[in-house]
Amino acid sequence: MSQPPEDTPPYSTNPPDRQTLRLLERHLSADSLVAGTEFDPDSHEPRLLSVLLDGGRYPDSVTIARLDIRWFTTGDFSLHYVEEHESGEHWECRWDRHPNPHSTRVHFHAPPSGTEITDLGLQSLHPLEVYSTVLTAIEQRIETLWG
Repeated sequence: MSQPPEDTPPYSTNPPDRQTLRLLERHLSADSLVAGTEFDPDSHEPRLLSVLLDGGRYPDSVTIARLDIRWFTTGDFSLHYVEEHESGEHWECRWDRHPNPHSTRVHFHAPPSGTEITDLGLQSLHPLEVYSTVLTAIEQRIETLWG
């Protein structure tokens, strides 16, 4: 798999919620959009769940698509979606929950670069609800790529 970005504050300062990461991995590994999952550094002490998405669902111009998930015992999280294109372009966005000075605790880093930040209202912060919201957005992105 392509390497996810390094931990950066505030992510590196909170203990990972290993139980939630394992729960998400079980659900994602059964999803038809997912080609594979991998824990970093391993399944015994996961800090990050990397999810490789099925390249067959994307146009040929997308060389890799992945979702990098961090979940913390504080209930904070980061779900970072990245597409790499044959042109060398990266298309990315991120759903976050953490304290910060630039927006509300729950916010979205909008595509294509993930630099524009908007407040995000989620109906539920339960990990499976957040996962469902993110996968629905990825499915919509795939439809847009084909359209």
